[in-house]
Amino acid sequence: MHAVGVVGAGGRMGQEVCHAVTAATDLELVAAVDPAHAGSEIDGLTITASVDDLAEHGAEIVVDFTVADAVRANLPRYAAAGIHAVVGTTGLSDADLEAAAGLFSDSAAHAVVAANFAIGAVLLMHFCQLAAPYMDGVEVLELHHNQKRDAPSGTARHTAAGIAAARDKAGVGPLPADPTTELVLPGARGAEGPGGVRIHSVRLPGLIAHEEVIFGALGQSLSIRHDSYDRRSFMPGVLLAVRAVSERPGLTVGMEALLGW
Repeated sequence: MHAVGVVGAGGRMGQEVCHAVTAATDLELVAAVDPAHAGSEIDGLTITASVDDLAEHGAEIVVDFTVADAVRANLPRYAAAGIHAVVGTTGLSDADLEAAAGLFSDSAAHAVVAANFAIGAVLLMHFCQLAAPYMDGVEVLELHHNQKRDAPSGTARHTAAGIAAARDKAGVGPLPADPTTELVLPGARGAEGPGGVRIHSVRLPGLIAHEEVIFGALGQSLSIRHDSYDRRSFMPGVLLAVRAVSERPGLTVGMEALLGW
């Protein structure tokens, strides 16, 4: 039985994590932290305001679904307290991940940071890496609810980085330069992600998390799409990370390693 705390417990994702942990027979929800919802109840616990409450309540593992600024402040505290961390917050930079790797390499605690815990989304990224060397062009379209703070999403950036790495590994070279020479409206071609992959962000009410990757080659196209219609779609991946983190020293980035890729 692993004792788990959830930080960001009052948010939409945090609430789902609390419910998932409570329902798991091999996990115990021992702490729920969220300064914005302190005093509220969730799954029989009173939400508290400080991450210091995790150690007080005996949490061995923390799941953090907050915002990037909060994660930057929280990770050193988890590492110092020896609490394993599973982080689903997006908006973290490469420098943030380098700092986290340093923190957890010197700690008894370990960490898993993933841009997306939906198994289907991880499969999408894997399939894109298989396709990347064989197609001549690719663009990423990511769609999220209108309360998401960062754009483009961490999943889209991770997808683009994987495509670029797969092309490099196969020796096919970078993507062709964008032939667009005149932007009638600034930003019409989206953002340029890793490896020159164009990323387009949509924010609309009613959406949850969606991504479509469109490959093109002479006379053909290939579209790979994943849709999360409910936040419960992320929970099997979160629980997989919670159960695995104590066995993975240092920092693990992405779900791929947990799935054996």
